[in-house]
Amino acid sequence: MMQTATLRPEAAHRPASRLSTGNYHRNGLINRARLGARKFSCAGPLCLEASEGNRQRQVICLNIPTRPTGTQCRHSSVLKFRCSAATHPQHNFNNMDRFEKIGIEITKKLRAFYWFCRPHTIIGTILGIASVSLLPMKSLDDLSVTVLWGFLEALASALSMNIYVVGLNQLFDIEIDKVNKPTLPLASGEFSVRTGVLLVVAFLVMSISIGIRSKSAPLMCALLVSFLLGSAYSIDAPLLRWKRHPFLAAFCILVVRAILVQLAFFTHMQQHVLKRPFAPTRSVVFATLFMCCFSAVIALFKDIPDVDGDRDFGIRSLSVRLGQHRVYRLCINMLLTAYTAAILVGASSTNMYRKIAIVFGHGLLAFVLWQRAQQFDVTNNTCITQFYMFIWKLFYAEYFLIPFV
Repeated sequence: MMQTATLRPEAAHRPASRLSTGNYHRNGLINRARLGARKFSCAGPLCLEASEGNRQRQVICLNIPTRPTGTQCRHSSVLKFRCSAATHPQHNFNNMDRFEKIGIEITKKLRAFYWFCRPHTIIGTILGIASVSLLPMKSLDDLSVTVLWGFLEALASALSMNIYVVGLNQLFDIEIDKVNKPTLPLASGEFSVRTGVLLVVAFLVMSISIGIRSKSAPLMCALLVSFLLGSAYSIDAPLLRWKRHPFLAAFCILVVRAILVQLAFFTHMQQHVLKRPFAPTRSVVFATLFMCCFSAVIALFKDIPDVDGDRDFGIRSLSVRLGQHRVYRLCINMLLTAYTAAILVGASSTNMYRKIAIVFGHGLLAFVLWQRAQQFDVTNNTCITQFYMFIWKLFYAEYFLIPFV
């Protein structure tokens, strides 16, 4: 009896719940029918929503003619908003695709410009000028805004001239670079010849303009000599194109990298910026002599991986004449001799800290060079190129040791 009594109230509520559910469904259908009638009687574009099961919701926009009732649909603003929401994402995606393509194109151009500048030469110029500019400094009292400005003038003009020289060389070596260095922007077609000419002229004008504005005779001398030798090295004209001749090619690189960078920029900082009479120090003399040897090695070694293209286009480099292996051995022996001389110079120093820095530093670099030379394969162009870049790293490291001499 207790169970029957408790079940009856629940049973009593069931018909009522069914009835209310049925009424709810019937009212819902009636309301939907009325709403549908209102939608189809509205003026302007309409949106119909269709959902079936768990399928994705779709919004369909329809242009439905209406009867001329003279009344405006209350839902028109909402429906227009939903129609625009359905159509605008595609427009936004198009804008995103356009911006993405522009970003990719800009990135490609910047990467091409990076390789057009030959970054290993840019790094060498920055480190060389920074190291040599410190040599005239006698104490921290010499550091000032004027000194910083004079250094930045020298650095900016030298970098601009550097880009002119390497860019001009690429303009006249397009066909050779298609064999030797096909990834360079002019050889690969990433930059047109017109773009290359514009870049070369722009950086030349920028370099000379900075030099004139500085009113520094040593700086202008360095820029003009770099311009003349860089042009004579690359331009294919009578009595020019000095890169065809190994000794003239080495002479150009040696004068610019060893003499101008050391003496001209040292004089610029000492005479023009610090207003002191020119007095070469032990450090600048050592740097000039050591870098003469190093620049000669760079001039000779850079032709080793380019033998195929140079031979095809009549460039009689020393690697073409003597062979790659002989030139490689010559370069290694020259560098080891230079490091031995540097160790002897360091050993003769009276300052214990400088002596340790110079002897240990050059000894370590000489050991690393000898160790790396044992793994060199002259028949592998990839190995040759990597070793050439390794020589540039030794070149960078030397500028960190020069101030200790």
